[in-house]
Amino acid sequence: MDLAIPLHAFIPSLNSVAVLMTYFLYLATAGSILPGKVVKGVVLQDGTRLRYRCNVGLLLLVLLVALLGIGAQMDFVSPTVISDRGFELLSTTLMFGFLVTWVLFVTGCRSHNQGSSLKPHVTGNLLHDWWFGIQLNPQFMGIDLKFFFVRAGMMGWLLINLSVLAKSFQNGTLSQSMILYQLFCGLYILDYFVHEEYMTSTWDIIAERLGFMLVFGDLVWIPFTFSIQGWWLLHNKVELTTAAVVANCLVFLIGYLVFRGANRQKHIFKKNPKAHIWGKPPKVIGGKLLASGYWGVARHCNYLGDLLLALSFSLPCGISSPVPYFYPIYLLILLIWRERRDEVRCAEKYREIWAEYCRLVPWRILPYAY
Repeated sequence: MDLAIPLHAFIPSLNSVAVLMTYFLYLATAGSILPGKVVKGVVLQDGTRLRYRCNVGLLLLVLLVALLGIGAQMDFVSPTVISDRGFELLSTTLMFGFLVTWVLFVTGCRSHNQGSSLKPHVTGNLLHDWWFGIQLNPQFMGIDLKFFFVRAGMMGWLLINLSVLAKSFQNGTLSQSMILYQLFCGLYILDYFVHEEYMTSTWDIIAERLGFMLVFGDLVWIPFTFSIQGWWLLHNKVELTTAAVVANCLVFLIGYLVFRGANRQKHIFKKNPKAHIWGKPPKVIGGKLLASGYWGVARHCNYLGDLLLALSFSLPCGISSPVPYFYPIYLLILLIWRERRDEVRCAEKYREIWAEYCRLVPWRILPYAY
């Protein structure tokens, strides 16, 4: 096998750099102009409470897809430009992530040395601080970078999928499996942007510092890894039975209801601790921890929904290869690791309240199993 061909495909080109920079410039510029709902975030670890312009993402996405559609009709841009330059864009995005991370690290260290009010957390371990970050919510020209990168990653995932779909149509290989995968991912991504406000109370925003781990996850892992199933279906034909399609739809539906329902309940509780959950007054432990609804079923019930959704994205690929199941397997490992870290953090923060909550809700993610 000639290794020069695949290795050459990973080398960034000026075109891939131009595509990526144009994308980020569009998100930054249009994102600051388009109207959006201003939402107050929760109080963060450093005592700050940021404001976010939410629901702009949906307008950004619709406008960008419309512009790309017009550009394709006028032959200004190819609808398969991403699928044709996938490896180039992957390596270019990865290099950009390294650059952004080092800039964040250097500026954070300077702020720390100057006694900045941003309160960067520096441990002195170079690799640790670069990987996990030292600033909680760094800003650039009024843009919250953490929120911006998540938006860019989710939108990039849909753009990659649409380009793969266009390539499949162009090659004459469009299948029922591809349509099913595209439908599930499209609904999930659109739902994310409709409920973008809920992101402001998630672990990533309120607890994780912005380092290479999050930058890589948002800009590289989400768009390029979450779309593995689409790339795989582009080169492999899968025939699904009616029963398999129905089962796949049920997995997606249950996963969506649990994931969205749990996150919605948590977000509403943080905004209004007295709001009813499933039609009843909420059960609250120590006045701080919600033990009603999904959060009375498992301590991280939202992770179960996320895992079921990830599985539903892979099921259209059949069971002939483990490759399309890389994402749900990886997500299982990641969420168990994150759940363990969250348990330690909550035990330190809430102490006896957390212990009481664990006694009341013994299951971590999957009731009666884990």
